[in-house]
Amino acid sequence: MPGSKILASAHYVPSDVVTNADLSKIMDTNDEWIQAHTGIQTRHISLKGDNTSDLATKAAKLALARAQVEPKDIDLIIVTTFTPDGLAPSTAALVQRNLKADNAWAYDIMTACAGFVFGVSTADKFIRSGIYKNALVIAAEVNSKMMDFSDRTSTVFFGDGAGAVVMTADNLGGTVVAEQMHTIGNADVVHSGRIAPITELSADNYPQIDAFAQVGRDVFDEVTELIPGHINDFLALNDLKPSDIDYFIPHQANLRLIEYIANALQEPIAKFSTNVIRNGNTSSAGIAIGFDELMNAVNLSGKKVLLTGFGAGFTYGSILLKL
Repeated sequence: MPGSKILASAHYVPSDVVTNADLSKIMDTNDEWIQAHTGIQTRHISLKGDNTSDLATKAAKLALARAQVEPKDIDLIIVTTFTPDGLAPSTAALVQRNLKADNAWAYDIMTACAGFVFGVSTADKFIRSGIYKNALVIAAEVNSKMMDFSDRTSTVFFGDGAGAVVMTADNLGGTVVAEQMHTIGNADVVHSGRIAPITELSADNYPQIDAFAQVGRDVFDEVTELIPGHINDFLALNDLKPSDIDYFIPHQANLRLIEYIANALQEPIAKFSTNVIRNGNTSSAGIAIGFDELMNAVNLSGKKVLLTGFGAGFTYGSILLKL
């Protein structure tokens, strides 16, 4: 049956690196606490005024170049983001303009940190319809503009970044083997408004009444209760066990959650993407960045890769890829 194939991937992170020590200068925290609770050492922050569409465009251009596909040949652009440039136009429309991808229609998907998984799933369906041939899926976040930099309980987790994949029609069945998506309506554990991109780190300049906030313990409990079981059940439906998967790329919430999931599945942490250590939690972009890093680090030909996203909603799901 015709399917969709991932031709190429790429990612982009801002050049400004913010360390735990940098954060300790503007809020009551320290490197030891942050690493012990999150495993995060650094994060990239957009301090030059770049918005989400800017990061998305940069990742997209890199992915298109690697795929050797011209912008005019793209039929569909999906941007998954928790931090859009604005409510209208869509961030995807801005990317379409930036790329001069005049033959593509474009729209956003907002399923928070599960976004990239939902974006790949959606593009796969459009391609399988036979109407569209080439799609660009981009996960991009400027989380820093959402943060209250006086809030040590949330802000220390997050960074900015973008990842992208180019997908195309494939008569041999494609890359996407199986998927399973879920939403449990629960608006109580994560909340966010939106603010403009920042240009400096300052707890005085950026406290926001409507800034991002989360009940960290509730988030941890929800993920640890649901996600290992979800992965086991999903794989069982496809006659697979965790040991059959070559690489896992979960949402990069924090290293401790990834370690918990690995332990619950009884799989070595070496099989799991851990870019959160360097990039922080980049929301929907974390899985896209992890996929690109994996593509560049190892030969994935014939390998089974599981993408698992989970985030506000509570929304979660997995896609099984065979490269």
